[in-house]
Amino acid sequence: MAKRVFIAGIAGFLGSHVAELYRSKGWAVRGIDNLTKFELSRTDYNVEAARKYNVDFLKSIGAELIVGDIRDYDKLLKSTAGCDYIINCAAQPAMTIALEKPTYDAENNIMGTLNVLQAARFLNIPAAICSTIHVYGNGINKLLRRNGDELDCPDFPYGINEDWDEYLSGQITPLHVSKYTTELYARAFTKSYGSKIFTARLTGMYGPRQLGSEDHGWVANFAIKTLLERPIKVFGTDKQVRDILYVKDAAQAFYDWFQNGQVSGVYNIGGGVPCITSIKSCLETLEEITGIKQNITLEPARSGDLWYFCCDITSATSTFGWRPTVLPIDGIRKLVNWIEENRGLFTK
Repeated sequence: MAKRVFIAGIAGFLGSHVAELYRSKGWAVRGIDNLTKFELSRTDYNVEAARKYNVDFLKSIGAELIVGDIRDYDKLLKSTAGCDYIINCAAQPAMTIALEKPTYDAENNIMGTLNVLQAARFLNIPAAICSTIHVYGNGINKLLRRNGDELDCPDFPYGINEDWDEYLSGQITPLHVSKYTTELYARAFTKSYGSKIFTARLTGMYGPRQLGSEDHGWVANFAIKTLLERPIKVFGTDKQVRDILYVKDAAQAFYDWFQNGQVSGVYNIGGGVPCITSIKSCLETLEEITGIKQNITLEPARSGDLWYFCCDITSATSTFGWRPTVLPIDGIRKLVNWIEENRGLFTK
């Protein structure tokens, strides 16, 4: 009998890719999603078509979608019955929204994740949750060197590892707090109940099916705006740097952890040194791929933004054998091709 994975937030960007991976491995896939249009409603996209896109995709690969909310524990628990592994991809991911609606952020990120952990404990099965590199705080920004108005990134040849000692430093926001709280709950469930829990500290993901906007998903946001020849806003400086992560590589991390030991803990899941790119470099790559001249404006910096981060992924690689395989130039091209094929999602 095939194993069954349960994915919270299955109709989202990451959730749909996790579902696709597990179906390709022969697993039965079931998931829950509230099909919220809240973040999409803040864009000028075709909200109905965009929201429906992943629902149709899940049907096409034979994944079961239950319409519901992880904040409803009774429905969540009932939906997870018979599953072998729970992966929580449901989240409020945007710092801007967290600042505007801190209660909404906490309800989704903290209470939603706590319900998932409770369900996994009740069923006595492993669970995976999604955290973020933002828990490190933007105190890292103080390490950046300034040369007049130019911003130079520091030399972190091995990236920053999970033992960084300045968590939640700098300008923290409700998103920083809610995500770090989920990590603490995961640790508590491991220590108190012996739960097996994978906590993925994810860096900036990108790829097909990402409906990026100014709130969240900056690589896709820039790609969409480039292709549709819309103005692009950069907040603070275009020298900001990330080790961006192609979404299929992110999905693979959840599979590799389950298959290779299920050692509980917090792991950086990012592109690492080979996938470092700045906003400026990303924009130049998009202009080169598309041949479209961009209209870029520089806006004031936003509170809480992290201007530099590169993951040290040694722990994930040594513990369960995960490492990313897709470089930015290849992944961005795949993203651009998907947007080209689905322009109708981004115009009302």
